[in-house]
Amino acid sequence: MNFNRSEDRDEDLEINFIPLIDVLLVIIIFLVVSTTFSKIHELEIKLPVAQANPLDKKDEPINVVVDSEGKYLINDKPLKSNNVAEIASKLKELSNKNNKMPVIIYADAKATHQSVINVMEGSRQAGLTRITFSTIVEQK
Repeated sequence: MNFNRSEDRDEDLEINFIPLIDVLLVIIIFLVVSTTFSKIHELEIKLPVAQANPLDKKDEPINVVVDSEGKYLINDKPLKSNNVAEIASKLKELSNKNNKMPVIIYADAKATHQSVINVMEGSRQAGLTRITFSTIVEQK
């Protein structure tokens, strides 16, 4: 028995890089094929400037307040009932058949969606389509 292997190890050990290069080429090809290239275009936009004209007395908006309990105030006057027909008739009365009169809805944060939808439906039935929602901007 020959336990002396030092004679067999005379040759140098070498690392075969060919399989490593093959694997790296496959990875690079996969990345190139699967990558999407997109150009981001930047546009320089100049917004138009408007000058506000004072509102005429006839164009003053109709203010509708919806509280958290679902009660309505139209121009600071409470409604007798909370149904859509009552809202529509009051809005039609205040608009004087002016379909371009804006309606501003001031809804409480805890008001139900249905109570706000009732105001929108009432204004649609009254022929008023210019509806705006009012919010309060919090100061930081």
